Amino acid sequence: MIGPIHRRAAMGLIACFAVVGAMLAGTTPGAAQGAVSFPTSALTIEAAGGARHKFTVEIADTDDRRQLGLMHRTALAPDAGMLFDFKADQQVMMWMRNTRIPLDMLFIAHDGRVVNIAQRTVPFSEASVYSDGKVRAVLELNGGTAQRLNLKPGDRVIHPMFQTAR
Repeated sequence: MIGPIHRRAAMGLIACFAVVGAMLAGTTPGAAQGAVSFPTSALTIEAAGGARHKFTVEIADTDDRRQLGLMHRTALAPDAGMLFDFKADQQVMMWMRNTRIPLDMLFIAHDGRVVNIAQRTVPFSEASVYSDGKVRAVLELNGGTAQRLNLKPGDRVIHPMFQTAR
């Protein structure tokens, strides 16, 4: 018979093995435990000149989802990304802690206008990456996407999160 203290220790070891196994498999520990999941949504970026670029994004709209973000991922599809919803306009700071892939970060105002872009952020860096003023959201895409698609501040992100007024 296992006593309460030994049972807790055994459960802790099992949880630890699950996290290590998930990390070795290249998945996120939260996803392996079912703790954090991300809803997905369609998103379009309308660049100057009218070019439209479509993406499928995961939505990080809770503290747990925003904290995990794209950490521990080993790849991101070319037409995928993560949209961080901060619920209100505010100065935003991001970083690349535990993030293995380079990312472009588009800082977006409440009306969907791209305020600034941080291109090819450095994997695992703990340097702060700031918005140029108050923003509602941040869109993370594969590093190099902004340059490849010629995305610029002033472009529009079309998604239900943003007001459609122009």
